[in-house]
Formats: sequence, structure tokens, C-alpha cells
Amino acid sequence: MNKEILRLSIPIIISNISIPLLGMVDTALMGRLENEYYIGAVALGSLIFNFVYWGFGFLRMGTTGLTAQAYGRNDPKEIIAILARGLLVAAAGSLVLIALQSVISWFGFSLIPGEESVKSLAEQYFFIRIYAAPATLALYVFYGWFLGMQNAKYPMFLTVLVNLVNIGFNVFFVSFLGMKSDGVALGTVCAQYTGLGLAVILFVSKYRHHVKDYESKIVLKLESVKLFFSVNRDIFIRTICLVFTFAFFTAASSAMEPLILAANQILLQYVSLMAYGVDGFAFAAESLVGRFTGEKNRAALKSAVQKLFIWGCGMGAGFAILYALFKKKLIVVFTDLEPVIETASVYVWWLVVIPVFGAVAYMWDGIYIGATATKPMRNMMLISTLIVFLPVTLLFVRFLGNHGLWLALTLFMIARGTTLTLLSRKHIFQRI
Repeated sequence: MNKEILRLSIPIIISNISIPLLGMVDTALMGRLENEYYIGAVALGSLIFNFVYWGFGFLRMGTTGLTAQAYGRNDPKEIIAILARGLLVAAAGSLVLIALQSVISWFGFSLIPGEESVKSLAEQYFFIRIYAAPATLALYVFYGWFLGMQNAKYPMFLTVLVNLVNIGFNVFFVSFLGMKSDGVALGTVCAQYTGLGLAVILFVSKYRHHVKDYESKIVLKLESVKLFFSVNRDIFIRTICLVFTFAFFTAASSAMEPLILAANQILLQYVSLMAYGVDGFAFAAESLVGRFTGEKNRAALKSAVQKLFIWGCGMGAGFAILYALFKKKLIVVFTDLEPVIETASVYVWWLVVIPVFGAVAYMWDGIYIGATATKPMRNMMLISTLIVFLPVTLLFVRFLGNHGLWLALTLFMIARGTTLTLLSRKHIFQRI
């Protein structure tokens, strides 16, 4: 079982770590311009896309769990039907996003406090990056489908290529063409379409034989469509809560002052790095738990969950130790602006606390998604967001300032992990 976990998780860890690497390069590029406004512009622009794209994250997660269960049942017709359904939803969703881009921009930026000069730059970023929507959403589906097919190498190839190409374009546009935050947005658009082209090539090279199993009546079968949208609805609500939490965190940072916003943006890069590292095992959990649920193999399911937690939580603890050892050195990677360095140094020790509790929450997310036990996962996320994170933020930021904001984020992680642990016997192990 350990070999199977590592076979799936190592490629995902490699690919996932390249995702925050992109954010780190963007932050470093902006952090070496003439002031902190450009860091803030990319942070606020990315905040809108966190809502927009992370909201569609169900296209990857739901596709993985459903495909893995169809793979475990050895149901080839449903396997290709799930891919087709996902791509149809991705196409429709991207067209809606592009058509409503002005409304999304106006609504999003009107809700975010901050200096007008920063928001103006962020809006330029938004109106360029929005045209990556068709490629971005289609890639979500391909990522999830490949992983559900127990293939972690193809998502790794795609993710690493997209992010390396993105980094290359961003450095070229910013450092060589003299563009600023708009160059970062344009680089993202170019990279996403490059990745989509590779996804199609990979599918054709290995999985084209599945096309013969395609039947439009199965794609539109009412029972399967209802399950598809039920699972994805719950994941959508869960993801919106997660995005809202980090968006509220960024917005609250912006409401304090530009230095706090810039400092928190740097520290969040390391939270993301830890999350993407642990998510390597969480994604493996989606694939394996989905497969064993489809096979109705309870013994294998229990063994997989136990070993996945050892690996995932061990990695979370490793990140905590790493952050404890380097602390201030982590900050200077991103900026040479002394006021930003000094501000971030005050709060850097929160990076030692969050990985310990965050790892538990991330692992349970992967397990619940693989089992398609999405309703309890959704409900516990709502509780963690609305009953824990928001009240703690509103109460403690008033007295503790930015420390109160980081406390709220930590308690949010603890609440997610605790509640999902308590419900796991009923919703994961007793379902088979």
C-alpha cells in the first residue's frame, strides 16, 4: 500500500510544489519593482480569480472521485462519460465568465478595501487573465480525470509544464519587456493554453481507445447527471467557503495598510507551499479511496487511510520544522524592501503553527472527496467558516490586529480537521 501511495503522491507533490513556486516568482518579480503596490495588485487580482477559478475547482475534485469509482467498478462507458460531462460544464462556465467579466470585476473589486492605485493595477491584471478561462477550466477536468484513472504522471507533466512556461513568460514580459503586473497576467494566459494543448496530446496518446465507449445518452443519463451535479455542488460550496476564508483574510489585510497586505501575501506563499505539498497525499487519497470505494474493498480502504495520514501529517510536521528553522530568511526570498521584511518578521512564527493542523484538514478533504461523501464535508466547512473563522476574525482583529487574523486562520484549520475526524466512521468506513 505504501508503494501505491508513493506512486500516486510523488508526482503530485512535484507538480503541486510548482504551483506556489509560480506565485513565489510573481511575488519576487513584483517585490523588486519600485514600491509595494505591484505586490498588492497581483494579490488583489489573484484574489478575484481565487473566487472565480477555485469556485470551479469541483471540476477537478468531483471528476477525480467519480472517475476513480467508475475505474474501481470497471465501467468504461461511465469513465469516458464523466470526462465528457466535465468538459461540457467547463466550456459553458468559461463562456459565462468571459461574457460577465465586467460585472465580475465591478462586483469583486467593489467589495475589496484598499488604495485606488493598487486596485487600478489589479483591474488591469484581471481583464487580461480572464481570457485564460476556457483553458484553465478544461485543464481542471483533465487533471481530475487522469488522476481518477490512477495516473498521477500526466497531471504532473501538465502542472510542471504550465508553471514553468508561466514563469518563463512572466520573467520575459516583466524583466525583458518592462511590463509589470499586466505582464504576469499575460504570461498566465499563454501558459494555460500551452497546457491545454499538451492535455489533449496526452489523452490521445494513451486513452483514445476510450472514445469508442462514448455514448451521448450515457453522458446525459439523468441519474448520472444528478450524481455529477450533486457531488460537484457540495464541492463547489466547500471550495467557495475555503476561497472566502482566504479572500477575507487578504481583504482584512488590505484594510489595515499596504505593508500588512504585502507582508501577509509573502507569508501566505509558504502556507500555500505547505498545502500543495500535503495535497500530494490528499490527491492520492482521492484516487485510492475512490477506487477502493468503487471496488467495495473495506480492508484496503482502512489500510490506505491509515497510511495516507502517516505520510500526509508527517509532511505537514516537516514543513513546520523547516519554517521554524529559517523564519526571517523565508521573507527575504521575496523582497528587499526593508519595511515589508520587518513587518512580515513579526508574524512569521504563525507559519510554524498552521502546517501541523492544516495537514489533518487537507487529508480528510481528499478522503471525503474520493468517497464522494461530499455533503458532510460541505457542512463541516460551512461550520468552520461561518461559526469559527468569521466570528474569531471579527472579535480578535479588533484587539490583536494582524495576530488576530492569523489566529482565526489557525482555528479554522483545527475546526475542519476535528469535525471531519468525528464524522469519518459513519461517512467513510461504514458506507461500504
